[in-house]
Amino acid sequence: MVQMIASFFSLYLATVLLLVGSGLFNTYMGLRLTAESVSELWVGSLIAIYYLGLVFGARIGHKIIIQVGHIRAYAATAAIVTITILVLALVNNLWAWLGFRFLAGIAMVTQFMVIESWLNEQTENAQRGRVFGFYMICSSCGTVLGQLSLTLFPSLNYEPLIFAAMCSALCLVPVALTRRMHPTIQVPAPIHAKYYLARVPMSLIILFVAGMVTGAFYGLAPVFALKQGLNNSEVAVFLAASVAAGLLAQWPLGWLADRVNRAGMIRLCALILALSTIPLWGWWTIPYWGLVVFSCILGALQFTLYPLGAAFANDNVDPDRRVGLSAILYMVYGMGACVGPMFAGLLMRELHPEVYFVFVSGCAFVLVAVIRPQQVTGANLSEDAPTHFVPMSDSLQSSNIVASLDPRVDVESDVSFETPPEEMPAGSLPPDPDEAVQAGAGLEETASAVASAAPGLVTSVAAETGDLAADAPESALPRSVSPEVKVGAAAPESALPRPTAPEAATAGSVASGSIGTATTAADASDASYSASNAARHRRSQQSDSEPSIGPNQKPDPAIG
Repeated sequence: MVQMIASFFSLYLATVLLLVGSGLFNTYMGLRLTAESVSELWVGSLIAIYYLGLVFGARIGHKIIIQVGHIRAYAATAAIVTITILVLALVNNLWAWLGFRFLAGIAMVTQFMVIESWLNEQTENAQRGRVFGFYMICSSCGTVLGQLSLTLFPSLNYEPLIFAAMCSALCLVPVALTRRMHPTIQVPAPIHAKYYLARVPMSLIILFVAGMVTGAFYGLAPVFALKQGLNNSEVAVFLAASVAAGLLAQWPLGWLADRVNRAGMIRLCALILALSTIPLWGWWTIPYWGLVVFSCILGALQFTLYPLGAAFANDNVDPDRRVGLSAILYMVYGMGACVGPMFAGLLMRELHPEVYFVFVSGCAFVLVAVIRPQQVTGANLSEDAPTHFVPMSDSLQSSNIVASLDPRVDVESDVSFETPPEEMPAGSLPPDPDEAVQAGAGLEETASAVASAAPGLVTSVAAETGDLAADAPESALPRSVSPEVKVGAAAPESALPRPTAPEAATAGSVASGSIGTATTAADASDASYSASNAARHRRSQQSDSEPSIGPNQKPDPAIG
């Protein structure tokens, strides 16, 4: 374990620094805007646009890494994040803030893609679970430390921004000085939405609602706490306690989730979450220590919805399609995180700050109403269900590449890039390999009969075809010529008979009737061979054909 941590120390350190700056800034932004009497809708919109950048920035970041490489992409986006933090000290226009926060989301998810690509590329299967778990701990600890670091700044001036920018710049150092080889570029798996909607509709609802609750927490929980009379330091502790409790609760809840019905457990957790938030609806005045206790309870419940929903989804998806599953879960979760803060902010602006926890209760009651264990038929249950529960961070501060580190995922055998059979158009299903082999064998027998009836003529035609092939450009030759050339190449050129003019005429007339049959048989033989070996060669051909770098790009040298 110590050796594993030491080998990835630079990447773990960069993750912690990156999330210290992000955790501090997100809390600072809500507190500062609230102190300046900015509407809660604006606060929710600013956090929502940031998460929108995280979701859609994955594709943009992938293209950037292909074009310039991992180190350069990481350095450039780290500089962009630092600038977007510092510029807010100079610009007070909220519309400009929206643009800068969206840009920061795109840049930050690119940084996570670089770090997670390294971890995924250079992790052995036996260590995948431990590497993933420690990365999750670093992510959560970075967020907690970022929120607690706000206690170092009693006033909401430019000083917290300077500290967050320093963390963003410092995270450059461990990655820029790493001695690790550059990882290959990973081609993102396409998301076959129909397949996953049919397999795991409940899990997608769980992830969307969990994203709404988590996104609203990071954006609007500071606003709620501040309007309850807490000072800035107390608000920081209120938020950090929730995140820390959510991290610690994953191990006991995970142990329980592996031993009971998961749909029933998710519904029970949602019911407890809904009931636990009722005292925070504004009916009673709760002291500071009471708010911290409630924060721990709510964090233990809301931050475990994502891993519980992911485990439930993995139970009902084929093991070789879980990379695509992780991608769609990340996207659905991120879209929920975009909708939640804006909707909760609108309610808080129109009604009262305590409506934030009414919103949380409403989301939890939706899960109670939708998630019903008796509706889980088990028709799509995977062969390895129940899959092992894997603790996860909130996954908003990461990219979907980290899902490949999930020990439930076998990247080498995954076929998420292929269209599922149920999504293929009618009549486009691949032929059965056995039938193709039988058909090919029948045509081969026909070709053999034709060849035995006129062996000299077929050989002569093959020789003439070979001479024509030498004079014609390669692009002008049909693919069906190759089998005949091979027949003629079986004998030395000097041993092939040269027909006279009458013989050539006869050969041409016979060839017009036989060469089509021989060509068809050869093509069918090739097709049957490909069909019968498609399953065995598909993945190796896929990995060989996919470029690890962009066109006309050379891999970056290792950083020594």
